[in-house]
Amino acid sequence: MENVTNLNLKLIFFLPIVLINLMISVALVSYNTENILPDNFYTGLMAGLAHPIIALNHLTFIIGVGLLGSLCSWGIIIAVVFVLTSILGTFVNLMSINLPVPELIISLSVSTIGLMLAKSKLPKNFTAITLTLIAGIFHGYSYGESIIGAKNTPLFAYITGFVSIQVIVIFCYYKFSKLWQNKSSDNSSPSSSLIVRLIGCGIFGMGITFMSNFLGA
Repeated sequence: MENVTNLNLKLIFFLPIVLINLMISVALVSYNTENILPDNFYTGLMAGLAHPIIALNHLTFIIGVGLLGSLCSWGIIIAVVFVLTSILGTFVNLMSINLPVPELIISLSVSTIGLMLAKSKLPKNFTAITLTLIAGIFHGYSYGESIIGAKNTPLFAYITGFVSIQVIVIFCYYKFSKLWQNKSSDNSSPSSSLIVRLIGCGIFGMGITFMSNFLGA
């Protein structure tokens, strides 16, 4: 049983890395990222898959959502709220509604979720949902920048792409954290909270870096 658990842990740990690299490779080969507007379903899908994983400010937050969800009793709701509000944020941009300093808010969301993960005290469900709701709108708003002016078919494909990759990454890191929590109950491995807290520290540092780059630009 322990060997099976160790195998599952390794699979869950490496699966996101493999999937992310595969998606990046396919997207970069299939889609020219030099600000060319997608004009069909395929290029729209590739652009949607690429955006959340090529942009590290999005990717680090998405990883954080998966880990945060694993710590909260409303974990699935937290993930769903983020995904749905990211779609809403895209349409906010497409409707030409301007949000203030979106890149700064996105960077702040990354550092905030990292800080929540790094703390020893588990975050409250309401706090986690509030963060993912606001962050989802701003992350989605940023996604929308790449699809302004596109027709309905590539737009639908683009949304399908970024929703799919977000769900995959969130699910993988959610399961990764949950498996560590189950394994640590046997007192045969470092506590899951310590592992998640260390990852949270890394995410927090990334958020600070993103904010510094934005403010220094």
